[in-house]
Amino acid sequence: MSRRSDSQPLLTFVVAVEAATGLALMAAPSLFTMILLGAALNETATVVARTAGAGLIGLAISCWPNRETGVRLTAPYSGMLVYNVLATLVLAEFATVTAGAGKILWAALIFHVILSGLLALARLGLRTGGRAEVSV
Repeated sequence: MSRRSDSQPLLTFVVAVEAATGLALMAAPSLFTMILLGAALNETATVVARTAGAGLIGLAISCWPNRETGVRLTAPYSGMLVYNVLATLVLAEFATVTAGAGKILWAALIFHVILSGLLALARLGLRTGGRAEVSV
């Protein structure tokens, strides 16, 4: 007997829409906001839009339902890992291309690298049946 929820098709649809929105914000943030809002983005807003896109992709991965039960233990770790890796890439690109970086940009970049590593270790532990918690 399946424990699958009757609302799972709705959740799947919503997650797919949000994932597509996140991909659009990551790939072409200015085009997406021009179509959606009728406004162009400056360089700083582009970084924020790409980071928001990374967050939507991570959220979509976290919420993607399991075919059987609708629940996956590893989903939150996977979603947060994807978000942190993508946020690291967005911040790294901005830091290396822009001379006028903010005062905590490099600290935020290093923080996301560390979180990505810890989440990858935790995710690996869940997958192999090892310890799921990583102390910070």
